[in-house]
Amino acid sequence: MNRHLLSIGDLDRSEAISILDTAFELSKISDGAMKKLPTLRGRTVVNLFFEDSTRTRISFESAAKRLSADVINFSAKGSSVSKGESLKDTAQTLQAMGADAVIIRHSASGAAARLADSGWISASVINAGDGTHEHPTQALLDAYTIRSKFPELKSDFSGLKVAIVGDILHSRVARSNVLLLKKLGAEVTLVSLPTLLPVGVESWGVKVSYNFDSILKNVDVVMMLRIQSERMNEAFFPTAREYSRGFGLDQDRLESLKSKAIVMHPGPMNRGLEISAASADSLQSVVLAQVSNGVLVRMAVLYQLLGGTPLNVVSNSKEVVN
Repeated sequence: MNRHLLSIGDLDRSEAISILDTAFELSKISDGAMKKLPTLRGRTVVNLFFEDSTRTRISFESAAKRLSADVINFSAKGSSVSKGESLKDTAQTLQAMGADAVIIRHSASGAAARLADSGWISASVINAGDGTHEHPTQALLDAYTIRSKFPELKSDFSGLKVAIVGDILHSRVARSNVLLLKKLGAEVTLVSLPTLLPVGVESWGVKVSYNFDSILKNVDVVMMLRIQSERMNEAFFPTAREYSRGFGLDQDRLESLKSKAIVMHPGPMNRGLEISAASADSLQSVVLAQVSNGVLVRMAVLYQLLGGTPLNVVSNSKEVVN
């Protein structure tokens, strides 16, 4: 595995599967009485978040602590960044503090790559979402969640049909999921209004549909995306009510799905807009499983980037700590 994780493109198929397998092995430990491993004891992991986040930041923090790392949470609000400090100065400060890994979320696409390639810092860099570019660990936890619900897939998602629905244009989650799901062999259909699809989407190697209802009965996974109003400065659809009528997952559409189909959402959810409360809380929803699986997958990523110890050695070790 590379020293950084900036994009799903940084992983070949076997490396992606290795992360999923590692997360599964870590789940066996997490389900036991002993919750922590000593693998990253003495290492420092920094959460460098220039954008607000709840799930991703807490998930990475929990993952690092379960591996016994020291964690520093850095938020742009209330820091020197709000006083005009540059990314370079912030990075050099973290370097001086001895950071071993920096998990960065930033509103600018390419910020994670800039940090990794700049020479300002020697730490491993993990992209926790950069602008409308990518969010690789979200795609990995989504793939892990899918595999846990369809265990027959193992390392091959061939035959699996996934619909990604909603604001594709502004979604880094959609981009990373398309890359990973295709890498694993799944068939992906993007469902949205033409105004919410990126230019050149034909080159992504996926199907495109403008009619949500037409694909419902054929898919195994429906991944709903949040309408990202904070990234919109134009009217991409007439009204919220009209958008919800055409592309929201309501009770009727939920009942049209296969009985074994699952409903996903990366969160936070706009209940009543892209997904109804009934759909979000239904038995087919795996939204909460995505959250808990996120910790395991991010543990696996940190483990592979910083651990350097075979997992079977650690999982059998008496050094597992409380």
